[in-house]
Amino acid sequence: MSRVGKYPVLVPNGVSVNLAGSEFSAKGKLGTSTLMLVDDVETTIDGNHVWVKPRSDSKRARMMWGTTRALINNMVKGVSEGFTTNLEINGVGYRAAVQGKTLQLQLGFSHDVNFPIPDDVSIKCEKPTSISITGKDRQRVGQIAAEIRAFRGPEPYKGKGVKYETETILRKEGKKK
Repeated sequence: MSRVGKYPVLVPNGVSVNLAGSEFSAKGKLGTSTLMLVDDVETTIDGNHVWVKPRSDSKRARMMWGTTRALINNMVKGVSEGFTTNLEINGVGYRAAVQGKTLQLQLGFSHDVNFPIPDDVSIKCEKPTSISITGKDRQRVGQIAAEIRAFRGPEPYKGKGVKYETETILRKEGKKK
């Protein structure tokens, strides 16, 4: 039995969900998201709850049970509240700024790194050393954050680079005389 799939997805006020064939859609204040459901699970809408159950006892049906429930939960939460990932920049002279539809990063290279901001996410720099990525799709927000972090990941000796706000860098001691 799936530990995730056995619980219903609670649909908050202000979010409308619709099930048309194998397409599940959620509409909220942040927009609309759709998900194509697999044939191995059965999805039903009961008032303000969405239930997901496997159609058979096969291994794939049991795998997709929890996965589908998690995807639907993330979609409902995304159109109502949205997802945010925060990045921190550490290092002398390392900074970030939003210039129109471009995130301009100075990460110790001989050139600036320009990252075009996609339409489905918004990026803000409250301080020159912090980046906030917000959007309705959890996977997309995480992917954009990972791409920005990959430009200059944190190094273990001085901790310089781009890291997640909640990430802990294991520091190394360095050379001894």
